[in-house]
Amino acid sequence: MATIRPAGERGDGVEVVFVDVNPYGSRTLTVERDETSSVAYLCGPGGTVHGATWLANHGPAPDEIDQERLNAQLPPTLPGPHTRHPGGRPHLGPLRALWFEEGDGVALYENDELLAVIPGWADPRRGIPGYSRDALGETPFAWPLEEAHDELTPRLTRARAYWDWRGTDGAWASYQQFVMGHLDRELGSPGRFWDAGGGRLPAVGVTERPPERGRDHTVLSTVGMSCQRMPTVEQYVDRPDDQARVELVAATSGDPREAARLFLWLGQYPWHSVTWLGHGHTATWYHRPETFPLGPAYGGVMMLAGLPGLPDLSGFSFGGDAVRWLWLVPVTPDELRLAAAEGHRALLPRLSAERLTRAG
Repeated sequence: MATIRPAGERGDGVEVVFVDVNPYGSRTLTVERDETSSVAYLCGPGGTVHGATWLANHGPAPDEIDQERLNAQLPPTLPGPHTRHPGGRPHLGPLRALWFEEGDGVALYENDELLAVIPGWADPRRGIPGYSRDALGETPFAWPLEEAHDELTPRLTRARAYWDWRGTDGAWASYQQFVMGHLDRELGSPGRFWDAGGGRLPAVGVTERPPERGRDHTVLSTVGMSCQRMPTVEQYVDRPDDQARVELVAATSGDPREAARLFLWLGQYPWHSVTWLGHGHTATWYHRPETFPLGPAYGGVMMLAGLPGLPDLSGFSFGGDAVRWLWLVPVTPDELRLAAAEGHRALLPRLSAERLTRAG
């Protein structure tokens, strides 16, 4: 697919007719057209194209792929055998976008009729375009929408229901109450609560659970990550419903406010970077080593769904999915390198609940 360029810099008759940004600010849907065809691009920051699909020819279709248009970075046309309208169709009517809950994919509607879908797994570099209503057969520029109907329809229904719910008064407060109630039962009385979202979606808070029930350390947890599924999970695991929703949890014997900085770092990371966090994943601290919240001896964290000696926080679900609490266990720079070279299991014999609860 052609690389997207701002319409104002093109000077080749191509104009941008629609732009929409996902609720997390990490992906932009842009529709471009000229007098010959229209195309949609799913872009990341800086205009990097992560997905694209042809939408329509506006004149008679060529017999084969028009390489001259591609070389000129103009919107592609589909050959006659691959479009429902080989004679062309008028320019697109009013457009609107429906973003996947995860923010990594989007559906495009024309006059409230589904026109195209660019899912998170689309990848022009691997020859996987988006799906278009008027495409016939598979081409490098579009796959037929009707052939993905059974897979995409439930996804879009869920996305519409999610954003309708998220926009209602009291939705966030009610969700918070459910999460806090679960943590009250599992960890005891809450202490302070901090905002870690900075006014951007996803909304994320941090709840503190001071020492009690025989604990001599404080436990902190995010509240809000599990309100929306993480992007890209389905591209890596067979059962994404078991791993798509998480909260992060940490323990410290030091100042809880320092440990809470871990959540400012990672709490919104999956949606802003369009990735996911799971059991065995590691994250390297982004700043100077002496500023690491759990002590300068460590260089980052490993995320674990559980360790002997840590509370079992399972049993909470949202949106029909089980929520996993991932413990942030501090690891040294050498351990991070070992995990990168040999996998997270090579580190497990070194890790213990005591390391986590004595950190800080």
